[in-house]
Amino acid sequence: MFKFGKNNEKGVEELIIPLLPLRDVVVFPHMIVPLFVGREKSIDALESAMRHEKGIFLAAQKSAQSDEPEEDDIYRVGTVGAIIQLLRLPDGTVKVLVEGRTRGRIKRYVPNADFYLVDVEELGDIDDAVTVRAEALMRSVTETFEKYSKLNKKIHAEVAITVSSIDSPSKLADVLASHLNVKLENKQKILEIVDVTSRLEAIYEAMLSEIEILEVEEKIKGRVRKQMEKTQKDYYLNEQMRAIQKEMGEKDDFRNEIEELEKRIKKKKLSEEATKKVKHEVKKLKMMAPMSAEATVVRNYIDWILDMPWSEKTENKHSFKESEAILEEDHYGLKKVKERILEYLAVQVLVKKNKGPILCLVGPPGVGKTSVAKSVARATDRKFVRFSLGGVRDEAEIRGHRRTYIGAMPGKIIQMLKKAGSNNPVICLDEVDKLSSDYRGDPSSALLEVLDPEQNFAFNDNYLEVDYDLSEVMFITTANVLETIPAPLRDRMEVVRLAGYTEQEKLNIAKRFLVAKEMEANGLTEENVSFSDGALLAMIRQYTRESGVRNLEREIASVCRKVAREIVTEGGNGRLGITSKSLQKYLGVPKFRHGEVEGKDAVGMAIGLAWTEVGGELLIIETSLMRGKGEPSFTGKLGEVMQESAKAALTYVRTRADSLGLPKDFYEGTDIHVHVPEGAIPKDGPSAGIAIAVSIASAFLKSKVRGDLAMTGEITLRGRVLPVGGIKEKLLAAHRGNLKTVIIPKDNEKDMVDIPRNVLKALEIVFVENVDEVLKVALLPGDDMKENVTDEKKGLAGTKEVHVNTKKEHGVLDTPHVH
Repeated sequence: MFKFGKNNEKGVEELIIPLLPLRDVVVFPHMIVPLFVGREKSIDALESAMRHEKGIFLAAQKSAQSDEPEEDDIYRVGTVGAIIQLLRLPDGTVKVLVEGRTRGRIKRYVPNADFYLVDVEELGDIDDAVTVRAEALMRSVTETFEKYSKLNKKIHAEVAITVSSIDSPSKLADVLASHLNVKLENKQKILEIVDVTSRLEAIYEAMLSEIEILEVEEKIKGRVRKQMEKTQKDYYLNEQMRAIQKEMGEKDDFRNEIEELEKRIKKKKLSEEATKKVKHEVKKLKMMAPMSAEATVVRNYIDWILDMPWSEKTENKHSFKESEAILEEDHYGLKKVKERILEYLAVQVLVKKNKGPILCLVGPPGVGKTSVAKSVARATDRKFVRFSLGGVRDEAEIRGHRRTYIGAMPGKIIQMLKKAGSNNPVICLDEVDKLSSDYRGDPSSALLEVLDPEQNFAFNDNYLEVDYDLSEVMFITTANVLETIPAPLRDRMEVVRLAGYTEQEKLNIAKRFLVAKEMEANGLTEENVSFSDGALLAMIRQYTRESGVRNLEREIASVCRKVAREIVTEGGNGRLGITSKSLQKYLGVPKFRHGEVEGKDAVGMAIGLAWTEVGGELLIIETSLMRGKGEPSFTGKLGEVMQESAKAALTYVRTRADSLGLPKDFYEGTDIHVHVPEGAIPKDGPSAGIAIAVSIASAFLKSKVRGDLAMTGEITLRGRVLPVGGIKEKLLAAHRGNLKTVIIPKDNEKDMVDIPRNVLKALEIVFVENVDEVLKVALLPGDDMKENVTDEKKGLAGTKEVHVNTKKEHGVLDTPHVH
């Protein structure tokens, strides 16, 4: 069937032998391998080879899944082998032992119906001589194979000994290649390399790669083995401990903990949803390993649920009169806040379950917003907890983190309730106007649910994942300004404004609270020091200028510290009396003037009233005229609204030129500069409109403005004076500045109800509806104004003459000094 012979035409010797396609195996020369053959064509090929000279060509299939491989499915390079033994098995298959002899390449397929018959060209080895390079490679691959055989448990130790005794580079390469655990494609590539040196290099690289993989596998196995040993050891020891405890009549700690939790659940009055949830978590905990990370997370969650005050509350043991007395005892003034709290207590007496009020105390710093919240808690016999919202940016601070995060915790609301230990405390949310927001969410939006009485009975914290009733909590928030609080959040709170204190109120607060507090803090008693009313008034007037009493408290503390130093250094045992005369010794030179108005009567200067987040302030407005193109300029870091108000005031003065006795072209060739001092401080708002109009009118009329008078009100182009806000704070500022008269809009007359009596008594309040009324009160009649009023023509000529002369002689019109 196959033959050795010579082609008569070309004289080339041919080797035509049967082909045995192999699945998942590459046979190398010098390799003896058993094969199980089941395909009929392959069995026929083996039998044919046995009948003749036993030669057969062994070539690997490209795809092992192919049962009927075509010519293109078989690699062209294979091994010419010999059959050593053939054994038929009962199931019809054949077991054959073959030995690889030499490399060969299929030249062509010889037509044959029963099996594949191929014409093979034998491939001899190139550079098989033992050169220095070959010797070096042989040593390297031999040493590497020894290491590889130690890592690969499938290779017997005898193989390594056999390999070390091989002298032929070609044989060494083929023997080593047959023991490599690499992919079929990589083995086939090695088989196809005819150059022995290149073949040894490829085998060396393959072995190094395999060694690296085997070392990593060994590390992984070692780690897993250790973990399994530790787990088995722990399990074994735990079982031993349980057995010992059982013999001694003891129970293990984990079971004790679970039993303790179940007892707590039975005793605790949880909501239906919370009870169901916590029982489910306990069931999960029972099935977990005690020392696992997940068990710790579940245990912490159960503890949080059981530590929450679901039904615990504090009862108000004070009577209505006692609560009222406590509020009066703790704070002087603050009438509106006290009234609102007492209203709530009165309703609570009549209604068994009353929703807690949500108040927002708005006022300048130092007026006692936070301390009044503490006083409310004492008056209502509730626990008090406080949380500052200033700078909070993360929504999770309010709602908590979900349990999927490592280190997750409930939000601050739930934490404060746990800290209070009751479900009806007073929670003070400080600085609610200073909330921020970023990519982590908007905390003010999270507060919408907390501060809404219609929703907070079912507040859902992300960590607890169950509804919690906040309806009985009394929330008191504090803020300096309302403008920065989002409108939806502001709408959910009942706003109570706290204005600044009057001098008399500050004096009473100092006498009743601050002096005693600072004396105690500095180790002094009434036997050591005493403060006269005059000294306290001097502190209020000359060393502080504020709406609250924070700076006053600091000044009192400063005096107390200096007195304490005197007692320690001089050993004085007598009583030191602090009076207004001795005050300068302790506090130095007065910081502010009292008893003098803020400005003297002057041309082009008016005093306005402003409202800031720290209370009312006096606002000086100056106007100067100079030669120019008739262009106005406004300086002092004025906001857009205030600049528009100044333009409206200027337009009003121009439209009223005739009635004011000014020429029609009075502003032509004259630049108008309106300035508000303290230029580094931003200023805005429309309430300085009438003050700017008076300042501009005074500059053009050269008539002085009263220095003991302040004013506030928005101006329109027609000269109407519109109402403004912050009247109480502005009047207190005028009172602090020792002014005598204040002009305010007629529509603000209703706000006089909130003004303290002593302030109303000290100030003359003038209500106006238009700017003409303001000018009559504010401007002092001078010679120039009288001339303008009595003889308009003469006034016009005089005004023109002053402008002309000023331009010629000086170049600048300095209005306050022109007469």
